[in-house]
Amino acid sequence: MPRQLTLDLRTPPALSRQDFLPAPANAEALAMLDRPQDWPQGRLLLVGPEGAGKSHLAAFWAAEHGAQRVRASGLRPETADALVAPGGALVVEDAHRAGGAAGAEAALFHLWNLCAAQGALLLITARTPPRDWGLALPDLASRMAATALVRLEPPDEALLAAVLVKLFADRQLVPGPGVVESLSRHMDRDLGLARRVVAEIDRTALAEGRGVTRPLALAALARIAGEAG
Repeated sequence: MPRQLTLDLRTPPALSRQDFLPAPANAEALAMLDRPQDWPQGRLLLVGPEGAGKSHLAAFWAAEHGAQRVRASGLRPETADALVAPGGALVVEDAHRAGGAAGAEAALFHLWNLCAAQGALLLITARTPPRDWGLALPDLASRMAATALVRLEPPDEALLAAVLVKLFADRQLVPGPGVVESLSRHMDRDLGLARRVVAEIDRTALAEGRGVTRPLALAALARIAGEAG
């Protein structure tokens, strides 16, 4: 059978609070986000691996607090002032990508100070702690190291299965019997991996005009695991 041309027509992922999946792995982070009055100096650093839920948490927190969301790699000193309103809130995502980018580092340092001066909340997300960002600006490194930090922990099997169900739903896919259970049992407990596997399943099912069966899903997992290896 010839392979079909695939078009990405899926709807954007659901990122409301109602769509977030509370679990022991994210309980501490969720509790901290719900108590911004307890953040030291109004700042919090949310750390977790790829796909752990940082963007989802940041999205609904920003919506609830009227915060802008910006990527650290795109920050520039000349535009930083416009991001912070008195008494407002700001989310800076993927701060681990700011390291080594002079403009981004200078802007993040300015925003750290500006939020304090404006009485604004500052939520920063990153995959790793600040010591691993490769920061060249000593003042920024010291401030980031002193910022309150909360981690998203690795998921348990129940959370991994629930995330797989959500990822399939986000792509309007209906997995066949045993698909989610088999994936949960055979893959590492890595939510970033889950996202990549479901994307590969989606691509393969569309290209081959097939439903999402257990063999198709496990073959997709094997391909993604093989690429990682």
